[in-house]
Amino acid sequence: MPHSSQPPRGALAGLRVIDLSRVLAGPLCTQMLADHGAQVIKIEPPGGDETRTLGPPFDDEGDAAYFTAVNRGKRGMAMNLSQPEGRQTLLQLLEGADVLVENFIPGTMRRWGLDFERDLQPRFGRLIYCAISGFGADGPMGGLPGYDAVLQAMCGLMSVNGEPASGPTRVGIPVVDHLTGYNALTGILLALHHRDRTGEGQRVEATLFDSALSLLVPHAANWMYSGQAPELLGSAHPNIAPYDRFACQDGEVFLGILNDRQFSRFCALVGLHALPEDARFATNAARLRHRAVLRGEIEAALAHWRREAICHELMRNGVPVGPVNTVPEAFAQAHAAHRGMQVQDGGYRGIGLPVRLSATPGAARGAPPRMGEHAQAILEEAGLDAAGIQRLRTQGVLCSRDGP
Repeated sequence: MPHSSQPPRGALAGLRVIDLSRVLAGPLCTQMLADHGAQVIKIEPPGGDETRTLGPPFDDEGDAAYFTAVNRGKRGMAMNLSQPEGRQTLLQLLEGADVLVENFIPGTMRRWGLDFERDLQPRFGRLIYCAISGFGADGPMGGLPGYDAVLQAMCGLMSVNGEPASGPTRVGIPVVDHLTGYNALTGILLALHHRDRTGEGQRVEATLFDSALSLLVPHAANWMYSGQAPELLGSAHPNIAPYDRFACQDGEVFLGILNDRQFSRFCALVGLHALPEDARFATNAARLRHRAVLRGEIEAALAHWRREAICHELMRNGVPVGPVNTVPEAFAQAHAAHRGMQVQDGGYRGIGLPVRLSATPGAARGAPPRMGEHAQAILEEAGLDAAGIQRLRTQGVLCSRDGP
C-alpha cells in the first residue's frame, strides 16, 4: 500500500513526530500517533530496526511480520547519529517537529550533544521529548537495558501467571512493552495539552519497570492490605469466583461471573438450581473459600454443552462468557470484521485501530516504510539540496538496506 500523499485525516493532523525508537514500545506509540493523523518520520540506525529481522514469517520485501505490526503509516530513513553530520541533520529535522520519541539506553543522547534539558529545550522550546527506557536514567538500576520478559519476571507478573504445575510463566504477549507504549502515548498527549495552554514543551518519560509494576492490579493491593504474597491461580481470579476457564463438550470457555445476580442466573440456565441457596456458594467470599468444589459442580454441568451453544445462551441472558479462541478464531469472529479489527490493503495486513473518535476516526495510513525509503523527500523538505544529500550518503551518514 503506497504512502498516501493526501493530507491525513485524524485528531493529530498537522503534528510532526521524529521517531528514533526501535523494537516495540516506542514504535507502537508512534504508530498510534500516525494512525490518528500525525506525520511520523522514523529514523533507524544503520543496521535498521531489529524487528525487521525477527522472523520468519517475512513479508514480500523481506521484513519480518513483527516489524510490520508496529510501523505502519510512517515515512522512513536510516541515519548514523554517532556521526556529527547525522546529529546536525537531526537538528535540522527537529526545526519543524512537535514530538521526538527515543528509546536509547539513558545517557546516549547526552553523549551525542542531544540532551533535552541542556541541548534541545533551549533551542526547541515547544518540543515534546519522550524517552522510553527499561528503568529510567537514575536510581539503583538506572541506565540498564530492559526487555519485556525480564521485566515480567522482575516485577512479579510471572509469579501470578501460570499453573502450580507449570510454575511462573511469561504472559504470552509482550504486555509490558505494550503498556509502556500506551503510557508513552498518554504522556505525549498530556504534554501536548499542556503546551496548548502554555506554549511550553517538556520531557515525557515511560519505563518498562514502572509500567510492569502498574499492571499488578489487584495483586499488589491484595498483598498491601493482607500481607500475603499472591499465588499462581492459572486462569482464575484472586478475588472473584467463578471467574475461570472451564471445559465444555468441544473445548473451553471462560466464565466471568462478577456478582451474585449473575451467579444465580448462570445456575438456573445450566441446571445447578441448588447452588445459590447453598451457604458455600451464596456469596462471592464463600465461593472463593470453596473454589475447588464449585469448579467440580460447574464442569460437570458444562460437560454436556457445546461451546457455541453455551456462550450464546449465557451471554444473551446477561452472564459473561466467551470461548477460549485461537488467534485465527479470534479474527474470524463476525464481530471482529464488524469492528474493522483486521486491516488488509495490497500486501499489508495488520490489526485495526483500538481507539475510535466520532469526528476524526483515524485510519491505518500506509504500509511500513522500507529501510531508508523516504530519505530523499524528507531531507529535501528540511531544506537540504541534492548535493548535500549525496554528501551524507557518501559519508555513510544516510543508510539503506544495501548500505550507504
